[in-house]
Amino acid sequence: MNKIIIREEKLGRISEVSKNSYKIKFWEQELPAKLKGSFYEEEADKLPVVGDYVTFRYNRQGESVILSVCERKSFLQRPDQAKTGVMQYMAANVDYLFIVTSLNEDYNYNRIARYVSVGLQGGARPVVILTKSDLCSNPGRYMSEVEQISDKVRVHAISAIYDIGLEELKEYMIPGTTICLMGSSGVGKSTLMNAMTGEEIMKTSGIRDDDKGRHTTTYRKLIELPSGVTIIDTPGMREIGMANVQEGIDETFSDILELECRCKFSNCRHETEPGCAVKAAIENGQLSLERYELYKNLGKENRNNYAKKKEISKWAKAYKKNKGF
Repeated sequence: MNKIIIREEKLGRISEVSKNSYKIKFWEQELPAKLKGSFYEEEADKLPVVGDYVTFRYNRQGESVILSVCERKSFLQRPDQAKTGVMQYMAANVDYLFIVTSLNEDYNYNRIARYVSVGLQGGARPVVILTKSDLCSNPGRYMSEVEQISDKVRVHAISAIYDIGLEELKEYMIPGTTICLMGSSGVGKSTLMNAMTGEEIMKTSGIRDDDKGRHTTTYRKLIELPSGVTIIDTPGMREIGMANVQEGIDETFSDILELECRCKFSNCRHETEPGCAVKAAIENGQLSLERYELYKNLGKENRNNYAKKKEISKWAKAYKKNKGF
């Protein structure tokens, strides 16, 4: 008599991605998995990323098979290579994007605004965490500056070493919530995670003599805490480009969009046209020239990189259709 093998379909969550291999968090287990063959006909943004919920065929003796990706409530992406427009798909189903930057030479207003735009575009709430506040004589100044990036941003200045400001972060530690940590190397993401959880979950390392961070996290990793909170840690990113995030940019700079609606002419370029509300706001101090220039530059970069992305996607589709011509 032939033995009948029952292959059960399960629901799990992607905890790691490494090239073509995956790990699925399933209850207390982390299962090795691979994609069903039909996935390789899909666009890259349809492939599973860390944080995705997936259905899979459970294999107790080897790799399970990922069958489908469930609908995402948020999806974080950026150009992996700004010059080519190749996209990097970073995490899914994130509630809060913790943008971690230290109050030393790493602090960069421009870069924080980019992260905020990526978070808003992807459907995650941006929260800026200014670490190492004990090394800064006036952290309040930086908090005020970051708050001006967008009215949708929350800001906290903390010192994990001296337990300053950590109490404020408890409001985000709600069971069922997913928090993604992003920032440059050496800003204290792993130290922050350990401080938030009260456990030595992640290895930490100091900064180099040139004040640049060392890489501690080398891949995106999903960690479920006993409290029911999920944290996604990511490798350090010194740069973050703009592509396919116009809605996020518009949300970040919603004050400028509102001013543009008040211009006398709908096609106003905000240069020499009469009745320009943007020029008037800059002249009376309501809007800083630096903020407006940042808005224009991010928008231009986004359009250019998105055009490259579409061209690459078009080429890839033609390649698949013609099997390499």
